[in-house]
Amino acid sequence: MVKDQQVRRLFKLIQMERNFGKAAIKAGMDEKTARKYRRLGQLPSELEQPHTWQTRKDPFEDAWDGIKLMLEINPGLEAKTIFEDFQRRNPGQFADGQLRTLQRRIKVWRASEGPGKEVFFTQVHHPGQLAQSDFTRMNKLDITIGGRLFNHMIYHFVLTYSNWETGTICFSESFESLSEGMQNALWELGGVPKMHRTDCLTTAVQKTTHPDDFTLRYQDLLDHYKLDGQKTNPNSPHENGDVEQRHHRFKRAVDQSLLLRCSRDFTDRQEYEQFLHKLFKQLNAGRRQRFSQEQAVLRRLPKRRIDAFKKSAMTVGPSSTIRVNHNVYSVDSRLIGEHINARLFMDRLEIWYGQKRVDTLPRLIGDKKHGINYRHIIDSLIRKPGAFENYRYRDDLFPTSRFRIAYDELKKRHSPKIATRQYLKILYLAARESESAVDDALRMLIDKDMDISDEQVETLVRSNQPVPTATEIKIPAVDLTCYDQLLEEVVS
Repeated sequence: MVKDQQVRRLFKLIQMERNFGKAAIKAGMDEKTARKYRRLGQLPSELEQPHTWQTRKDPFEDAWDGIKLMLEINPGLEAKTIFEDFQRRNPGQFADGQLRTLQRRIKVWRASEGPGKEVFFTQVHHPGQLAQSDFTRMNKLDITIGGRLFNHMIYHFVLTYSNWETGTICFSESFESLSEGMQNALWELGGVPKMHRTDCLTTAVQKTTHPDDFTLRYQDLLDHYKLDGQKTNPNSPHENGDVEQRHHRFKRAVDQSLLLRCSRDFTDRQEYEQFLHKLFKQLNAGRRQRFSQEQAVLRRLPKRRIDAFKKSAMTVGPSSTIRVNHNVYSVDSRLIGEHINARLFMDRLEIWYGQKRVDTLPRLIGDKKHGINYRHIIDSLIRKPGAFENYRYRDDLFPTSRFRIAYDELKKRHSPKIATRQYLKILYLAARESESAVDDALRMLIDKDMDISDEQVETLVRSNQPVPTATEIKIPAVDLTCYDQLLEEVVS
């Protein structure tokens, strides 16, 4: 078969060779064929006729009107769904191998007669005009802190012109996380863009029926930095396309950096934060030229940051608990009946009394949760042991699984009353001495299958003797040669 390259070479050789036959031979074709292409003056590809005829009968010709009607009513129907429906209604008429034929025909119908597709309009970005932000979950990267899985999110902030980006570790899409992350980004940036766009976060954006676009707290945050707020339409992530695309690229960069690091474990959160800061700095290094253009037009920062916490004044109830953001927290029993201030940050709850911070508690994620610290109420429980068995938050009074095992073992050997008193004495010892030391003592008693009692635990804790480390379980490599021997026996 003659190719275009051969004919092009022939046309060139005709101008160079006096003998036409030699030109045809050098072009790699018969002289008669060469004369045909010289006469036509066209390439082989230009002489090909388009294939418009069918080589076999269309198996869906009779059913096509029905298929077309289904697609017009429900354009989202897939070809496989329609094919399987026709197979159920017409047993034996359509073979599995004909699915591809239907897929091709429906594809042609969608491109020629189907409904129009959504068009994405490329936007022109200007320096210092727009910043976008959003939250992204990092759980799939399997990052651990001290060997324990670290489930968290990143508040991700991006300038749309230069793609300069930064982020803050957080644990929920709360307003406190949004405020802390956004202010961290602006102060690291060293200036303020004209507009900030986020998606329909419930902590920032009002419902569509509300006359205002943004919540009062978010509008105050925007006003403090003189930012024009924007929001995307519901279910329209492409309107925040820059930060959505950076989510994917950033997490891929984190994954690759972790592979180079040969470990996904960090000693503490500070080390992980330094790792992310270094990565953001590395990603932004290639954007210096466009970023310098943005810096030149950014507006000045205000004199100070706005508080990134929710402040609530309340009175501690007789149960030594307070309710903050629909969650229950315990506080020191000394504060019962006192007026306190609670400051809810993105990752912690601070308790203030008399202009002084008296306690810091980890923030509970979600609502209708409870966090009871046994140290806050153990003095009262020792005096009222009967309240323990049916205490609403009793499960929070088992700091580790070994404390729960100890309580269950005590209940097996003693009456409920005695078991409760002994367990509360163990819990009191953990509060006054060391929870880790008590946990180690319980581990040793459980491992040696010894009777657990408050006296035994106290003796071990006060002896200051080193507790043996947890036994390391070593599983020997499986010897697969025995399977080879079995196979040889079957063959023989």
